[in-house]
Amino acid sequence: MKMQANQIRPGHVLEHQGKRWSVLKIQLIQPGKGGAFIAVEMRDLESGNKTNERWRTADTVERLEVRERDAQYLFQDDHGYTFMDSETFEQFTMPTDMIGERAAFLQESMQVTVDLIEGQPVSINLPSQVILEVVEADAVVKGQTASSSYKPGVLENGLKVMIPPFIEAGTKIVVSTTIPPEYVERAK
Repeated sequence: MKMQANQIRPGHVLEHQGKRWSVLKIQLIQPGKGGAFIAVEMRDLESGNKTNERWRTADTVERLEVRERDAQYLFQDDHGYTFMDSETFEQFTMPTDMIGERAAFLQESMQVTVDLIEGQPVSINLPSQVILEVVEADAVVKGQTASSSYKPGVLENGLKVMIPPFIEAGTKIVVSTTIPPEYVERAK
């Protein structure tokens, strides 16, 4: 299915130069002069090689039809991340570089959606939000107002996020699974 380059998202699978590529990262670049373009980091599904491509935002690319299956995250080892298909209970492992930076959000028994092409897992889709504990938080600076200032905090998975001044270490918060992660609210 054809789509415009500005609609490419991490996790999409594209057909390019006769190969199938999984999109790892995208970056919209708007130079001061000339039109905007999309820089895309992709991984070849067969060989595992990575490449970077650039398309103008109006260019069209071929997105492959992907079948989605629900799965449960089980564990990580030297071979990658292991999941279990929720319908067939079959286990499969995805390489670490195929999941990328989103692996930091995986939690034991987490339900995810796995994208398959011809029965082969090519990417995962995480829930939009997860609950994580803040393990480090700077002290509140006297005189800061809660409405406009945020302070840096470190989550249990090692990622950094800007949090409101009233959040302290040991507090569980809801975080978006985007890169970089964003604070949503205090967990209930």
